[in-house]
Amino acid sequence: MIIENCLPSGQFRGSVPLISFPYYLLIGDIMKRFFRALRKHLFTVIVLAVTMAILLFSLFKEESISQLGHILSTLDPFWILLAFGTLVVTWVLEGLCNWLLCRHLYPSWTYGRSFMIGITGIFYSAITPFSSGGQPMQIYYMSKMGMKPGKSAAIISSKTITHQTTALTFSLLLVATKLSFFVENVTHLTMFTIFGLVTNIIFIAAVVLVSVNAGFIYRLLHTCLKGLNKIHIVKNPEELYQTIIKQLDSFHAGFKTMGKNCGRLYVLVCSITIVQLIFGSLDTYCIYRAFHLHGASVWLIIAAEVFAATVVAFVPLPGGSGGAEISFKAFCTIFFGSLTTPAILVWRLITYYGTILFGYILVLLGSRRYVGTRPPDEQLIEKKAA
Repeated sequence: MIIENCLPSGQFRGSVPLISFPYYLLIGDIMKRFFRALRKHLFTVIVLAVTMAILLFSLFKEESISQLGHILSTLDPFWILLAFGTLVVTWVLEGLCNWLLCRHLYPSWTYGRSFMIGITGIFYSAITPFSSGGQPMQIYYMSKMGMKPGKSAAIISSKTITHQTTALTFSLLLVATKLSFFVENVTHLTMFTIFGLVTNIIFIAAVVLVSVNAGFIYRLLHTCLKGLNKIHIVKNPEELYQTIIKQLDSFHAGFKTMGKNCGRLYVLVCSITIVQLIFGSLDTYCIYRAFHLHGASVWLIIAAEVFAATVVAFVPLPGGSGGAEISFKAFCTIFFGSLTTPAILVWRLITYYGTILFGYILVLLGSRRYVGTRPPDEQLIEKKAA
């Protein structure tokens, strides 16, 4: 086919339309945003590059390039696709949990918006230290969709407390059911358990404290603003204090509403979270089968992966880099044996680097679709109670 010239309509004269012109603009916009994001998150990019280099170094130290290539070439593509499929299911369930909680304050809030908020949290948690960027960016995007910041913060706080409490309890129960096996096969199990318990309990307690103890937060905020004023960082501390207090009052009001007459809601959200944790751990089993390994039960691998993920949830580097690999090796060497290091590479490529790549694309597309658009009608639950 000879292409003569491009018409204004984006079609080719004498031929069937190929790719319309606006798609080129979209691709260019994506690339510009991508490089802008690279500059903005340079520290994260460096950390990712270093951790990937360390992982590859350990791979090539144990296996030659030809041996590694042979191992990877023998992977079963069906199980690899299934591993990625389990990842997608966790994203869908994350959106479902957010949707159920958002509907408690905004009954007409759509699932599409909730899915976008869920993937935003997953993406920004993956690229920021301590996974600290997820919740603030969720609140930011929810406010850009028309939800009041105080109420969006209440929803995200409720979601965070529910998820972390469920994950910690579920992982401990799973390990307890297979305790003798893990005691026998996992080195330093006690250390992993204590670290996981302490970090998760501190985090949950901190979120609860911020959510329910308004007086403590107000005093702390007032003290901090006065201190910043003395070193000439904040000019009008009282004015800024009153502005922040309005949003905090909205947050605490929303959080109280999230705790009223919603026992069934939280039972449902916790149940979905358990299903999400199970699917989120099935990727390891799928990778196990992709290496043509057999013998280990599905529940045993799920127990190992859920607990390993809970332990490294608050490793300071983005994506738990370093800690995630150590935890995976500690809990999964018993399943993969000599194939543990190649398995770690495949696991991280799918669950971490895959999340970053597709998460970035989905956040970009979701923000173009929902940010700045007219939100669903605000029908606060308090009006029903009035």
